[in-house]
Amino acid sequence: MDTRPLGETGHDSTVVAFGAIALNWLEQEGANQLVELLLEYGVNHVDVAPTYGDAELKLGPKLRQHREELFVGCKTQEREYEGARRELERSLDRLGVDSIDLYQVHGLETGEELETVTEPDGALAAIREAKAEGLVDHIGLTSHGKPDLIHEALDRVEDAETVMFPLNPVVAGKSGEQYDYEGVLDRAAEEGVGTLGIKAFAKGPWPPADELAPADRPYATWYEPVGKPAAVQERFGFAAAQGLTSVVTPGDPTLVAMVLDAAERYDGMDEATQRSLVDRHGDEESPVPQQLHH
Repeated sequence: MDTRPLGETGHDSTVVAFGAIALNWLEQEGANQLVELLLEYGVNHVDVAPTYGDAELKLGPKLRQHREELFVGCKTQEREYEGARRELERSLDRLGVDSIDLYQVHGLETGEELETVTEPDGALAAIREAKAEGLVDHIGLTSHGKPDLIHEALDRVEDAETVMFPLNPVVAGKSGEQYDYEGVLDRAAEEGVGTLGIKAFAKGPWPPADELAPADRPYATWYEPVGKPAAVQERFGFAAAQGLTSVVTPGDPTLVAMVLDAAERYDGMDEATQRSLVDRHGDEESPVPQQLHH
């Protein structure tokens, strides 16, 4: 499977990264099998978070067994020093590892949050301290719905080495600053910042719960995903062709194998095909940034 430089971290990430929230829906044996499948495909980048239920615990056994083969991104939604330090130590304990390769300030939504994070007693101080101690190797940022906030964060967090954000043809087809992830991609490329794309497979918001039978919501994702191999291939191809370092798999285990297959088959997507996808899907309702949950 192809790899791309994760900014200037020195790590080359596979063009697909595993969104380990999928492990939360599996028993331990199934979780082990899914991680083994990733390794068979050659995936070397895993993204996990303490908010993903038991995903850290279920990732732990295979992660420890294959530690040298897997670059691990983890996250905190804590905004102040004490909370971030505590959450980092808990993640290290649950994963059962000595260090985390990439630790990300997760889900920035407001300027006030960014202000708190960057204060002397903010979460970044804890992460930088952990980096100095060898508990964290690299620092990243994630935001689910505000390109302008990512720019502001990159202005203020000069040691951020990666950014994570949504990217798909529905978002790309929208006009307005709240959808301008192309500008984020351009800036990241100029500044040597790694880029991780989420929501590549989002089709749209689910209909309201009272209008939807459980059988009509078969995926453990908060948005409705595309679910056929051809559509998954298209969506992966589009995201990868935008220049992202890595495209993160969706949160439902049944979709992961399809995405791995799409990533292995990927050999580029021409501009006409990209434009066609944007033209076809750009008028659809986007689940990003209306809902700011991962």
